[in-house]
Amino acid sequence: MATDLTAPRTARPDVASIQRRTLRLLFGTQIIGGVGVTIGIAVGALLAARIAGTAVAGIAQSAGVVGAALLAIPVTRIMARHGRRPGLVVAYAVGAVGGVLVVLAAATRWVPLLFLGMLLFGGGTAANLQARYTAVDLAEPTRRGRQLSVIIWATTIGAVAAPNFAALADRVTTGWGLPPLAGPFAFSAAAFVLAGGVLLVLLRPDPLLTARRIAATAAPTVAAPTTTVPTTDAPAAAVVAEAPAVGGQVGGDATPAAAPIGARVPRGAGMRAVWSVVRGQPAARLGIAAVAVGHLVMVAVMAMTPVRLGESHADADVLRLVGIVLSLHIAGMYAFSPIVGWLTDRLGRRAVILGGVGLLLAACAVAGTAGHHTPRLSVGLVLLGLGWSGTMVAGSTLLSESVPAGVRPSVQGLSDLTMGLAGAGAAVAAGFVMQVAGYPVLTLLAAVATVPLVALALRPVPTGASDEEG
Repeated sequence: MATDLTAPRTARPDVASIQRRTLRLLFGTQIIGGVGVTIGIAVGALLAARIAGTAVAGIAQSAGVVGAALLAIPVTRIMARHGRRPGLVVAYAVGAVGGVLVVLAAATRWVPLLFLGMLLFGGGTAANLQARYTAVDLAEPTRRGRQLSVIIWATTIGAVAAPNFAALADRVTTGWGLPPLAGPFAFSAAAFVLAGGVLLVLLRPDPLLTARRIAATAAPTVAAPTTTVPTTDAPAAAVVAEAPAVGGQVGGDATPAAAPIGARVPRGAGMRAVWSVVRGQPAARLGIAAVAVGHLVMVAVMAMTPVRLGESHADADVLRLVGIVLSLHIAGMYAFSPIVGWLTDRLGRRAVILGGVGLLLAACAVAGTAGHHTPRLSVGLVLLGLGWSGTMVAGSTLLSESVPAGVRPSVQGLSDLTMGLAGAGAAVAAGFVMQVAGYPVLTLLAAVATVPLVALALRPVPTGASDEEG
């Protein structure tokens, strides 16, 4: 039955109020979850070395990275069907189970249980990564980059606080009878439970479902007057009609529509259908490539920097220097992300991606030619973090706004899977290159890895397409 266009429509939700509430919740839970994740990273390799030996300590750490990448797919499928809230809660719950299993592995010294626990522990990372996409479901086109970057920036607080919590948790839980270094993972599990519980109770209405409902309500007014307008808070039908994006020029970039009016995309589609959507959207391909390549270069260079420092400093000094250099690197990654987000909205997504690549190339040049000059190496690592921030913030923003809402979570899951596997592969390859050819060659190869991304970002914009879609 045709919809009476003269009849009063369901009241449009107060999007600005919902978005402010969502950002506050995400900011708080990102800090809590970030503490949980960083504690595990801080002591995971040490615990693995005690249980299984130094030779497999790095593999245990990689298990957490791979776990986060693999969990991105089922988590985003849950989001595609049921919304952001259940997906984030499940991811944190899996991370909490992983933390408990690591504690049990420390108590029993059972290596397979340790690897399984570290694999599931990656659920905390998966939740933290997906939170950045949740931040832009209801964001205004001119503020997407800034609001996404604020959620990334919140991770800085957790990363800075976590080492202190790790030491405290280890002291407290050792008194409870837990093995040394197991306590921090118990604390991580508790942090994940707290973050997931807060989201379960308070992340209402769900931002993704609200965005879909608004899109489905707006579409019939323009192109499909015979479509029934959904009026409940439940997910829209499995096939969602997309409305055009609202907004115009943003720093010289046209804000792309999520999909043509009336376009229909199945939610919860498999990876083949998801890839077909990405393949048909040049902007989505650029977004995924920016996130993955930026992460690959960052991990490859960062992972071998402690080894480089160990070549020229005594054991008594190397841990202190590693802590200082990596702290500066983390500051470059997260501390300036709000500025990167502002530039993303002001100058455009493509421009900031290219700027991020430029910083990555500068980082490789500075770090690769630093020799054993630690201050210069530190500058290189700061530039490396800034370059990663540029490709991550601008790439994630571009990806989120270039695909239809119905398939958006699945595409974002594909992006996080690609990023995680790229980082894990880079870490493994970097160790081999470092042993065979040395740190300067590693930084050179990392710089070369940016060439396909530069070519994709500089690809001419087709006539009639927006700048972001070209």
